[in-house]
Amino acid sequence: MRINFKSLKKQAQKSIGKSRNFNELNEVLKEYLGKQGKLTLILRSLEKMPKKQRQKIGSQANELKNFFKEKFEKKEREIKEKMPKASAASKDWIDVTAPGKKPQLGHLHPLTITRREVESIFESMGFSIAEGPEMENEWYNFDALNIPKDHPARDAWDTFWLRQNEIKNQKSKIKNERMLLRTHTSPVQIRYMEKNQPPLRIIAPGNVFRHEATDASHEFQLFQVEGLMVDKDISVANFKGIINQFFSRFFRKEVKSRLRPDFFPFTEPSFDVNISCVICGGQGCSVCKQTGWVEVAGAGMVHPNVFKNAGYIKGWQGWAFGFGLERLTMMKYKIDDIRLFRGGDLKFLDQF
Repeated sequence: MRINFKSLKKQAQKSIGKSRNFNELNEVLKEYLGKQGKLTLILRSLEKMPKKQRQKIGSQANELKNFFKEKFEKKEREIKEKMPKASAASKDWIDVTAPGKKPQLGHLHPLTITRREVESIFESMGFSIAEGPEMENEWYNFDALNIPKDHPARDAWDTFWLRQNEIKNQKSKIKNERMLLRTHTSPVQIRYMEKNQPPLRIIAPGNVFRHEATDASHEFQLFQVEGLMVDKDISVANFKGIINQFFSRFFRKEVKSRLRPDFFPFTEPSFDVNISCVICGGQGCSVCKQTGWVEVAGAGMVHPNVFKNAGYIKGWQGWAFGFGLERLTMMKYKIDDIRLFRGGDLKFLDQF
């Protein structure tokens, strides 16, 4: 293979010398060193040549490449010097040699990432996603869930009450029922049961609001996920099997759970859900306070009064649970301050 490097060198030098601006100079660069440039094709063909020929042609090609770059840079400086200052500052002029500006791309919020993962896991187990209004009335938020009038949660310290609203509800038969920002997503369960007959299995994710001071572990706005399963022969054993499967898949490791007695007006019996600490593996650490267990949810068998308020006849039974999405996210990503989620700090958010 014969290549006339002397002729190529002369042509390149002539083309560079004729260039009057950056556009013409850039075309010369493309002609020789572009993807299909003359010199680029020669360099690509070296691997197919015999060793002796490859060494000789490779040396000449690299020498021409260095010569070309030297002449190109010299011509580039000459063009810049000849350009008027006004023209150089003009918006119409683009310096093709300047490095590009990388656009800042958006990404998902850590709570959104966790929510999508939680929904995906439950959907794979046959659960549907149910949603409801964040601005609720007293019937759905309290009465229908068997929460009595004197319950502390109805106080101003726990609930954001809104203006009076005239409501005629056939089930509650209460007029002038007050409106509020929902304190949990349990009202979604009532609304869903009113419109759907069992058997059913749903989760109800969404924002909830509580009137309390904020600190590293408390916020007035939270994201809650509640679940409900109703059928003829549903027991706590079904719940434990589902919740074990969920936490093991969410944390991507084997997670054990235990249930401890508690009280909630809308379930009977009620219990706290503890899982083995995902930080120390149940051995004991500062996160689990050396117990090996972390409380993550509240749950229980649905109270008969809740079924009655939803319009269900006797014979059905089921369980319900609820947990905060922020807490799961904090455990999974080792975040120590809940206020970071809604603080708008890009140094924190850019880590996800």
